[in-house]
Amino acid sequence: MILENYYRINNDRVLVSRQQASDFAKQVANDFNPIHDVDSKRFCVPGDLLFGLVLDRYGLNQHMTFRFSGMVNDTIPLIFPDSGDDEITIRGENGKDYLHLERSGAHTSDPDVIEKLVKVYVAFSGQAFPHILVPLMERDGVMINPDRPLIIYESMEIHLDRLDLSDPELKPAGTRLQVEGKRGRVALEFRLQDGNEIVGHGVKKMVLSGLRPFDAERMQQVVEDYRRRQTTG
Repeated sequence: MILENYYRINNDRVLVSRQQASDFAKQVANDFNPIHDVDSKRFCVPGDLLFGLVLDRYGLNQHMTFRFSGMVNDTIPLIFPDSGDDEITIRGENGKDYLHLERSGAHTSDPDVIEKLVKVYVAFSGQAFPHILVPLMERDGVMINPDRPLIIYESMEIHLDRLDLSDPELKPAGTRLQVEGKRGRVALEFRLQDGNEIVGHGVKKMVLSGLRPFDAERMQQVVEDYRRRQTTG
């Protein structure tokens, strides 16, 4: 499984170090959000890594909803309960809830199917900035704070017609941005294809903070800084 190098187990608790989280973000997800940097004061574990760990632990259902309720750092041991329930909550040893899973429909634990789905979802997710979000912000006339850019993973849903996936691929299927003062809620819709057949759909939702009027020059600086980080690591 592609996740095996990006977490560790200690006393039945899941732990992700800063280096593991940062390596996953940059090497697997192509996600260079500064909050995943090893030395970031606002450091958090990538939501896509938690998504993958949940599928690895509980398998894949036809219908799954993931809701994130807190930012996980490297000091929080996570408790993944042994459960076959339709609703599962991942908590930290500190008593806080961090991820809530709802699932239904047919189920598979096939590691090949799960790994393929995790790979294509993470690859799709990593394209969000700047390829999808910047044109979306420009269209709606707002932008994130260029000095402290913050994009937070809020939730994800996936609905599949079948689970015997052989060559899955995620394709963008629409975007929405709802502006609420200095915060924005983004929905990135996608469809899942297996070969030429559409076999499912879903949506990833994120929160943008510190919104202000769109400034093309400042936004371009943010994009250039991000791309520089991609090339230098």
